[in-house]
Amino acid sequence: MLNPMEQKDYTYSVILTPAEEGGFTVTVPSLPGCITEGDTYEEAMTNAREAIGLTLACLEAHGDVVPRETGSPVVSNITIAPRQYA
Repeated sequence: MLNPMEQKDYTYSVILTPAEEGGFTVTVPSLPGCITEGDTYEEAMTNAREAIGLTLACLEAHGDVVPRETGSPVVSNITIAPRQYA
């Protein structure tokens, strides 16, 4: 366990994707495999904090490097018209 003076805050971007059945799926681009969900935005964000915390604890317990996010990902939409077939 880290000495409280050595502990650092970590900030990660999360992507909330509306789920077809309702609610959100949450992914953390800087922590591959860190995925959760929630029925509401608030629940999804709460679950994301917990999932990130558990992921970081697991990385530290195994002596792995805890990734730091170096910049926020850019999320944008691209619209592509479907091809028309004869």
